[in-house]
Amino acid sequence: MPYILRRRVGALGAPALLLALIAGCTSWQRVGSSKGSSPDQQLLQLFDPMAMYSRLGRIVSADQIPFIGTVALVPGHGDSTQAIVGLSLGNRAFAFERSGSAWLARYRVEYTFERQGAAPISVGRDENLRVDTFQETARIDESVLLQQVVQLAPGEYTVTVRVRDRGSDRVGTGKQALSVTAFTPGTVSAPLLAYEVAGRGKRDDSLRVVLNPRGTIAFGEDTLLVYFEGTGFKQPTTVPIEIRDERDSVVFRSSARFTGVREVESQFVRIAPDSAPLGQLTVVVGTPPNARLINGIVSFSSNWVVTNFDDLLDLLRYFGNDAKIAQMRKASREDRGQLWRDFVHETDPNTGTPENELLANYFSRLAYANTRFRDEGIAGWRTDRGEVFIALGEPDEIYDQSLQTGPVRYMRWMYNEARVTLYFEDVSGFGRFRLAPQSRGDFESAKARMKRR
Repeated sequence: MPYILRRRVGALGAPALLLALIAGCTSWQRVGSSKGSSPDQQLLQLFDPMAMYSRLGRIVSADQIPFIGTVALVPGHGDSTQAIVGLSLGNRAFAFERSGSAWLARYRVEYTFERQGAAPISVGRDENLRVDTFQETARIDESVLLQQVVQLAPGEYTVTVRVRDRGSDRVGTGKQALSVTAFTPGTVSAPLLAYEVAGRGKRDDSLRVVLNPRGTIAFGEDTLLVYFEGTGFKQPTTVPIEIRDERDSVVFRSSARFTGVREVESQFVRIAPDSAPLGQLTVVVGTPPNARLINGIVSFSSNWVVTNFDDLLDLLRYFGNDAKIAQMRKASREDRGQLWRDFVHETDPNTGTPENELLANYFSRLAYANTRFRDEGIAGWRTDRGEVFIALGEPDEIYDQSLQTGPVRYMRWMYNEARVTLYFEDVSGFGRFRLAPQSRGDFESAKARMKRR
């Protein structure tokens, strides 16, 4: 069964070093970015992040079933290496059907490891994904995690992951070169990023871990949990740890101490996100030429890659709470972090869950509107139809007169719950639909009514 994502992050039963990074406490410009990047540029990263994740070294599928994956390598049985493949998917990738009172999707995941001169290693699993409501089927954020463990001999591999939706003809494929090295005595594994992990003492022990495939943390919400292992140290040994930003500047230095009393020794590090610079972070363990590393991202959301505060506020233009957003825009860099955390908490409709559903739903609609209404010559989320869709959601009824002849082409959207009918007119004749003047007032009134509920 897939792992349904939870936001509880922790080293299971083990202490962890909490790192408050020495740089970035007041750094709100994305490290390495130009000042004042447009919201449309941020949208390319926000809703089409696959190129960025590919640069971070992730397995990426941008096909009909998009996913992001990672491979963690730790010492395995004997001289082998244990490869743990983690995948991150959104529910919307799958075709759901009614199953009693719930909704069910069926799919198959296939993992293949190919090495020159050797037979390929293939593992396939059929999975079922069940959600309680139809709304959950449309989630495009990280809502499902999958993992597969494979024992590999050292060598150079090509790993291919395919996800096939059994309810449709949709397929997603990701491929990556993988170098599997031997864990000889006195070596350290590459750091891995996890939501949960428990240490172990022997190569034969299973590693209890839930990987964080994307390697993202939300500013002020989660901590980024880093885990790595030392193998076969014969005496106490100290290994350096560095964390670098996008400009390759060191923002933290520390060290991990291995006692040399166990076959495998575990090390845990937690990175506090509210003190880290926004953007890419690289965790480096060891010294060249034997240094091991992994990349992560500090963003304003663990599901949406937004690393510039001013761009974030621009993207929230349809969210409401204008006074609070204006306050954050005027705030000093030192105060913005706390104001953002307060904003997330105050707008959370259900503090008993780890996610702010209101913000998640807003960004989901924004992403969908940006794609659906992109044929008007501007970003889809900036169109009038995009604005209405983001605020009120999918209409209950659409009447499209745009293909008929007449002096003015128009569309009619009806919302039952909001008790409003809105008209969009294409006065120019070039497919640019604008809210009719009367409908603009009706729309603002409907937004106000919905907000009071």
